[in-house]
Amino acid sequence: MAHSNNRQALRNLVMGATLILAGNASGQAVAPTSIARHANGESQLTEFDAPGAATVTSPACGAYCGTIPLANNDLGEIVGSYTDVNVVPHGFLRWPNGKVQSFDAPGAGLGSGLDEGTVAITVNDRGVIAGQFQDSMLVYHSFVRQAGGAFTTIDPPDAGTGANQGSEAVSLNNFDTVAGNIFDSSNVIHGFVDSHGTIAVFDPPGSVLTFVCQETCLNDAGAVVGYFIDGTSTVHGFMRYPSGKIASVDAPGAATGGYSGTIAASINARGDITGYFYDSSGIAHGFIRKIDGSYIVFDAPANGTGGTVAFSINLFGTVAGASLDTNNTFHGYSRSRGGKFKLFDAPGAGSGAYQGTRPSTNNLFGDVAGWWIDAAGVNHGFVWHNYGR
Repeated sequence: MAHSNNRQALRNLVMGATLILAGNASGQAVAPTSIARHANGESQLTEFDAPGAATVTSPACGAYCGTIPLANNDLGEIVGSYTDVNVVPHGFLRWPNGKVQSFDAPGAGLGSGLDEGTVAITVNDRGVIAGQFQDSMLVYHSFVRQAGGAFTTIDPPDAGTGANQGSEAVSLNNFDTVAGNIFDSSNVIHGFVDSHGTIAVFDPPGSVLTFVCQETCLNDAGAVVGYFIDGTSTVHGFMRYPSGKIASVDAPGAATGGYSGTIAASINARGDITGYFYDSSGIAHGFIRKIDGSYIVFDAPANGTGGTVAFSINLFGTVAGASLDTNNTFHGYSRSRGGKFKLFDAPGAGSGAYQGTRPSTNNLFGDVAGWWIDAAGVNHGFVWHNYGR
């Protein structure tokens, strides 16, 4: 009932009323590992680990050991996955009060070594979660989990049935339409959209590999974004309209060939797209493609040789992403619609290459969920509250 009340409050906010977010009444809050406040009091970063998550790295999971939050919704719920001490992935849901619930999709394998298990990838404002699980035969399946805990498995046409084939649901809108990827019997990747059981498989013209990006790549109008690789090994972003028409998204200054180009990483309810591209020197830059087709290219302050990547854009045009310094260490940022940046780092984040603070998605309020990588290479979750927006 508390979830229903919160969702109604959110709807009231969108209609111009006042929102009061109550804590989830179904469990006790879990104390955060660490809290860091911005010097001017305008933001707060809370670190957390899923209960039972591995706290040491292992060759079996490499860069995937620990807790990895992948998405947050406008109610402050966060979903993702974690690996346990046997390196088995499990999905999790974290409520705004800090309580974390673990879950496994029916049919998910539980064998050790990261080759089986459940990954929760996206969550909508009704508390519905989508993701993928790998069964004991190492086949991937898409799932949708209702707020009450009921699961539905999705196996789109053309999905392969061999090891490391199948499908993954990676984005979900508030009408429970699902977008994802298919790995066919020839190990070729295609996109798909599932609208209440009606499944469309698609590839942009000229694509040899199509990939729907994760978490916030399907808006409520039914538009989908991602990227594809053409026959010249150039990467192009794409937007698939609700009608099925597909348009390329190529940021100005993007390199061609050599698997360089443009990645469309997120689309908001207005139809604005954010992502990043690589220039001819291999440096990444963030971009926003507005609904009118114009582009804004940007680089975060203190940008290093790795450049700037953008992962998520909310309704108000605020972008969340990361910049890489001269050591290729990740640092989180939030960029307002007007171009103002706020930088943030988790207190325990490592400073080595591809360590640091790695945002994933931001919600209506500009709050950012993601993970940080410590000096030992273990992942931990965080949520950054942008109180000063």
